[in-house]
Amino acid sequence: MMRRALIPALILLWTLFGGVRSACAQYNEDYFYWAGRRCLMNREYREAIRVLNSLLQTEGHAAEGYFLRGVAKFNLDDLLGADADFSTAIRQNPVYTTAYIYRALTRSRLGSYDDALRDFKEAIDLRPDLPDAYYSRGYTRLQNKQYAEAIEDFDRFIFQQNRVADAYIGRGTAYLYLQDTVRAMQNFDTAIRTNRENPNGYYQRGTLYLQQERYREAEEDFDMSIRCDSTFLPPYFNRAIVYFHTHRPMQALADFDRAAQLDSTSSVVYFNRAILRSQIGDYNRALEDFDRVALFSPGNVQVYYLRALLKTQLGDLEGAERDYTRAIELYPDFANAYLNRSTLRYALHKPAAARRDEETGNRKIARYKAHLKDSTYSIYADTTQRMDRLLAFDNQFTTRFFDRMAQNGEADDSKVRFRPLYRFTLAQPDTEAIAPSGRYASQRIEDFKRRIGTPLLVLSTGTETLCQDTLLRLGKEYQAALRTRPNDAALLLQYGIQQALIGQYTNSIEHYSRAIVRDSSNPLLYFNRGATRAAMLDFIASLDTPYQRISIDSDPANTLRSDRTRSYDYTEAIADMTRAIRCAPDFAQAYYNRGTLQALSGRLPEAFDDFTRAIELDPLLAEAYYNRGLTQIYMKDTRKGCLDLSKAGELGIDEAYGILSRYTGEQR
Repeated sequence: MMRRALIPALILLWTLFGGVRSACAQYNEDYFYWAGRRCLMNREYREAIRVLNSLLQTEGHAAEGYFLRGVAKFNLDDLLGADADFSTAIRQNPVYTTAYIYRALTRSRLGSYDDALRDFKEAIDLRPDLPDAYYSRGYTRLQNKQYAEAIEDFDRFIFQQNRVADAYIGRGTAYLYLQDTVRAMQNFDTAIRTNRENPNGYYQRGTLYLQQERYREAEEDFDMSIRCDSTFLPPYFNRAIVYFHTHRPMQALADFDRAAQLDSTSSVVYFNRAILRSQIGDYNRALEDFDRVALFSPGNVQVYYLRALLKTQLGDLEGAERDYTRAIELYPDFANAYLNRSTLRYALHKPAAARRDEETGNRKIARYKAHLKDSTYSIYADTTQRMDRLLAFDNQFTTRFFDRMAQNGEADDSKVRFRPLYRFTLAQPDTEAIAPSGRYASQRIEDFKRRIGTPLLVLSTGTETLCQDTLLRLGKEYQAALRTRPNDAALLLQYGIQQALIGQYTNSIEHYSRAIVRDSSNPLLYFNRGATRAAMLDFIASLDTPYQRISIDSDPANTLRSDRTRSYDYTEAIADMTRAIRCAPDFAQAYYNRGTLQALSGRLPEAFDDFTRAIELDPLLAEAYYNRGLTQIYMKDTRKGCLDLSKAGELGIDEAYGILSRYTGEQR
């Protein structure tokens, strides 16, 4: 899937694999590490824990093993267990930067903001040039109400990575809390310009318009937010508020209904819908909604007060009395609750209790008036305080939240997924390889393969490879051979490929680099090192990298959560492809690979140029047509993009036709 440039920075690649084990690692250890990573990539977190448990029983001093198990627990919301595993990884490897970041996010989710901020500081002290730590710490500081400090962190992040819409949203929100609505609006505008498909940018700007009672602009932004992501709850909610204020109650109810479908446990949705239903006379259904609010938010004083008013209208005086009593238990200074309960008790023939309530209520009103200038005195003692108004998402139920980034569901994956990179791999000779049409493929690559001297070496975009047992056996053979021939470039290459195939990316890249020292003019070494660096980044992406977002929970609690859609900095991989091209200007697959990496980095014009050059060198390179087609679609040239996809389909990429069916209407 093409990942938008949301978080283009890399979280300390090499530390993720914290401390590559020696070449003498045991067979079983290699297998368990490989299997554990594979489970994490497939989001099989329980199975990952089971596999890693087996590893840690035999290798108790394995920082990487504890880290990976912590990642699995983090994604299963076992926050305490994740914290313990990250802590163990840090004890065993005190410079494990990624473990500090994960533990910081875990502690943020646990509400331990001070501890989280200390961990972020440790990570930043270790890697002050790492922008992502500033980004995540910025959102943690927002939660901790350190708004000026949050702005500083977002400034640092934006200085290095200025194409991340949610960084501007976070900074804009911090300005909003500091009452600087001008700068807040500027940041929301920039977020939208940076990523016009991110629903959160429109939502945040629309919410600011709503607060300013600029209802037309707010409605337009909420419409755009919903258009970007029809499953994004907040804009439905606040658009309903706009409809309410512009006297369109039925449209408001429709939006509340949709919001309730998206989150069936949202107290604030049911609360607002209950109020609106009460105001249009739909009392019984309003009572159902208040019951849901009381179920999901039993500590909310307003729901009992308003439900008591509704029960009084419906003639349930005993039920109303119980609700007023509960409201008073939750907030003993609630003057209105005492006065209203007094009226009910007179009607229920409880004069003594009614008089006591009346006296208490009047006493609290007098006390309130005496403290009228004291801003700390609660609004709930104010007899004139209106409680039957609709609440926006920034209200007594929830603080402002920063929800998930725009992301496509599984059904949309085929629309945005680029074809993978070419790379040399170890597979059976009949495995899918490159088309034999290109001049480069038929000469230099074949010569190179003969020089390496193994029939297992193929150039492919496919995922088929040798079985795990065979790969581990080959790894041991390569290790043994390297002890006697440590400077053999061909042997270093083969071992690098084997290490990448079992997930040991850092070790793989190290051996490619050693081979390059021995054979610095060989373009294919740079080519494969670049492809492996990209694969390493993609593996990190598959771990649900934990950049936090604050999102609404089933109750008005704010929690941190991770996002699954990420974009990373492919700079080093692109540089390797460029070196390969300099050594071999006719290497079509190197242009194709660089184009794909450029596209994933958001540099679409550069990607288009690289795909075009790859096609000039090899007119039958189907993957280049496919990826250039997608690139043109994202550049809004749908017609030409579809022509390229059609050519890719002709050359054998069946997935192209699924994309064409989605975009056919746009060509007209």
